Amino acid sequence: MPMFFNFELLIWIAPAILLGLWAQWRVKATYAAAQQLPAPLSGAAAARHILDSAGLSSVGIEQIPGQLSDHYDSREKVLRLSPEVYQGRTLAAVGIAAHESGHALQDAHAYAPLAIRNAAVPAASFGSGIGIWMIVLGFIFHFSFLAWAGVGLFACVVFFQLVNLPVEFDASRRAKAQLDALGVVPRQDQQHVREVLNAAAWTYVAGTLQAVMTLLYFITRFGGNNRS
Repeated sequence: MPMFFNFELLIWIAPAILLGLWAQWRVKATYAAAQQLPAPLSGAAAARHILDSAGLSSVGIEQIPGQLSDHYDSREKVLRLSPEVYQGRTLAAVGIAAHESGHALQDAHAYAPLAIRNAAVPAASFGSGIGIWMIVLGFIFHFSFLAWAGVGLFACVVFFQLVNLPVEFDASRRAKAQLDALGVVPRQDQQHVREVLNAAAWTYVAGTLQAVMTLLYFITRFGGNNRS
């Protein structure tokens, strides 16, 4: 019996893969362009200004190694920024720092999708690893229960991706609003920041689409096998 990870699956997820490749190219292009444009503040200083203006002076800001490793840790209440974002006085650095600050604002205002996403992280992590292996083994050894259990776990990954979309889009919306309201970025330069944030958003769309199409493929494939 041929493995189900085959050309048919590739056809199912091909649109998502192409969208993802385009999104990654666009992120790199817009980020590289915005890196060449100076900003009045560093990424760390811009984030600090946004957080303090929102009454979140207790939220820390740390520099961590890596490239584009920036994230907000809701458990530790810390914004962690890569060196080029933390230290960089560019529109790219300010845009990314503002986006991560947007997550801190979500956390402070008990933004429901963020809470749901954070709660779904363990199940999504488990489903993306163990779930796939359960599907593979169930398919190979004709254990339909094991395969469907794996599909159920992989569905947790899709759920996480779907919830993550509004979280990321809302963080970018908050970032744009704060940069405008606080005058962190000159009005004539805000378009460059928007382009970086919009390009990054498409990577989340592509990842979600790929997860959804993969899940639908599994359901269709196993459903067809059961009927036959």
